[in-house]
Amino acid sequence: MVARGEDCQGDDRSALGLNVTVHASTAAGVRRQARAAASPWDLNQAICACRACPRLVAWREDVAVAKRAAYADERYWGAPVPSFGSDEPWLLIVGLAPGAHGANRTGRMFTGDRSGDWLFGALNRAGLATSPASVSRDDGQQLAGVRITAAVRCAPPDNKPTPAERDTCAPWLLRELELTARSVRVVIALGGFAWTAALAALGECGWSIPRPRPKFAHAAEVHLERASASLVLLGCYHPSQQNTFTGRLTEPMLDEVFAKAYAKRLDP
Repeated sequence: MVARGEDCQGDDRSALGLNVTVHASTAAGVRRQARAAASPWDLNQAICACRACPRLVAWREDVAVAKRAAYADERYWGAPVPSFGSDEPWLLIVGLAPGAHGANRTGRMFTGDRSGDWLFGALNRAGLATSPASVSRDDGQQLAGVRITAAVRCAPPDNKPTPAERDTCAPWLLRELELTARSVRVVIALGGFAWTAALAALGECGWSIPRPRPKFAHAAEVHLERASASLVLLGCYHPSQQNTFTGRLTEPMLDEVFAKAYAKRLDP
């Protein structure tokens, strides 16, 4: 099934068109609202209204006002970025955080920057995305059995969330894993930060985490068990410009990870 993500909808940027009346403003509020989400759509709505991390709120909104010269005429999203893709995915892709002038501008994960060009290009080559390009929320992009999320939902300065910001945001990922647990068979973590966040959330969901705790590496593979279910966690270098420009991550390397994920989706 090909699905478009249940993004936060609405043209009123002051209210973001949300169906929530309470904004999470503390770590405790994030935990409460995450637990209360009854569906991926509900979860996205609550995420978009979050204001729990003052530094990230200030940064994402300042960037949305200052803008980059190339996007001076565009209206930035400037809010937490919801997940994108199927509500019943077999593959969950976990990134680090929105880019300041990518997802923080467009309002969709990995959309509008070079990292997204690499990720959606690989998804398209694997038959999991309808287009190799992801430039805006209304470009018609659709994913097949895939959901894209992140460890942190707001663009952080220098792409570096603090440990406190990481921990405050963690309940959103935990609840997302709970809501998609019946369908997810493979999780791809893009980079070490996402790997650590994914392992923590999977452990909270009851998946058996090996000891010693698995370390991140490109193409790392960890098999997890829970009751009668199994899941595979795969590591992949983040498609950041730092990695792609230097050749640390190449298109064949990225394609190999997605080929491995596709092969693992039906493992018992």
